[in-house]
Amino acid sequence: MIKRYARSKMTQIWSLENQYASWLEVEIAVVAAWNKQGHVPDADYQLIANNANFNVARIAEIEATTRHDMVAFTRNVSESLGAEKKWIHYGLTSTDVVDTAQGLRLKQANKIILADLEKYRDVIGEMAVTYKNTVMMGRTHGVHAEPTTFGLKIARFYAEALRNIERFKRTAKAVETGKLSGAVGTFANVPMEVEEFVMNKLGLNLQPIGSQILPRDLHADYINSLGLIATSLENFATEIRSLQRSEIHEVEENFGKGQKGSSAMPHKRNPIGSENITGLARVVRGHMQTAMEDITLWHERDISHSGAERIILPDTTILVDYMLHRFTNILENLAVFPETMQRNMQRTYGLIYSQRLLLKLIDAGLSRELAYDTVQPLTAKSWDEQIQFRPLVEKNKIIQQYLTSADIADAFDYSYHLKNVDAIFARLGLVAK
Repeated sequence: MIKRYARSKMTQIWSLENQYASWLEVEIAVVAAWNKQGHVPDADYQLIANNANFNVARIAEIEATTRHDMVAFTRNVSESLGAEKKWIHYGLTSTDVVDTAQGLRLKQANKIILADLEKYRDVIGEMAVTYKNTVMMGRTHGVHAEPTTFGLKIARFYAEALRNIERFKRTAKAVETGKLSGAVGTFANVPMEVEEFVMNKLGLNLQPIGSQILPRDLHADYINSLGLIATSLENFATEIRSLQRSEIHEVEENFGKGQKGSSAMPHKRNPIGSENITGLARVVRGHMQTAMEDITLWHERDISHSGAERIILPDTTILVDYMLHRFTNILENLAVFPETMQRNMQRTYGLIYSQRLLLKLIDAGLSRELAYDTVQPLTAKSWDEQIQFRPLVEKNKIIQQYLTSADIADAFDYSYHLKNVDAIFARLGLVAK
């Protein structure tokens, strides 16, 4: 991933240095398991545990000849040892180490992403509570519908964040796994007890069965969960982009001192952060497709998935970490304009209360059809002639027969639409601290 979208801790996890460090951790853990089995002498194990090391530049030098990174790695590690080097990679195939070490690095990445998700959840939860009763226009199809609150709008994304956390925890745990079952998964050269010991030592999960590699549906499920997180952020970011439009301007991303919105137009303040989130979500979703295609391999394995995973696993986790961090910061510094929200509610001449009026007429005794056919022409006249809806309602002879002035006033009171806000928040467990 390019540096522009990479944070340091996540980048370090996917560095070549950490790749080899995780490989070495697996190799030493396997020697420890063989030692426990009585196959590797105590003295040899201690020498390996104390002295085994690697050098990134030397591995690259060896790989130029071997054209095999694991062979280059094990030979370089052997250079740091004496006769005990014969126990390095004993009984293993490359993917035993690669997949298990990848589980270790994913576990490291998952810790960061989960912390990101929990902070994001907390920030939007606090926002939802803060703006719980901030009335605004609810829109469907981009058109004024009925009143809602800004807090309710945010609470929807809070609920989505809860689902993302639950989904991520499940898929993250599934890829924090490894395998040491050998060339075709038969445990012919490595006892199952060695695998059990190593996974327990490394804090990874066991798979009941595999081939030469771990099942790749695990990783596809994981990448899909990250794709849903990215898409969830895009969903919220798109809402901010729309609400920041000049014609609406109910929210605005923070615009720092000295910041420039356009090289041509000095007045511009664009929602560039939310647009960035939208664009990066497209990249992450592209990785979902690749992860799905990595599931199907020839027989007990081929390496068609390998090159793809060297890109999509680091880049997806790095991007989601960046996106969560950046978008959480956008929300923490978001400018919200409640007065504009209320003012915008008046832009459609009171037509947003048409359903409330319709239902009052039905409750008063009109058939639904007659009530609808009475109200709709008045809404059309209001909209086409750009005049207030309520005076037309108050003058209508049919409506006068069924509704009092107090009834009509009540129909045009937005607080009616907010009567269940507290109950909805209670369902979510969102309460003021």
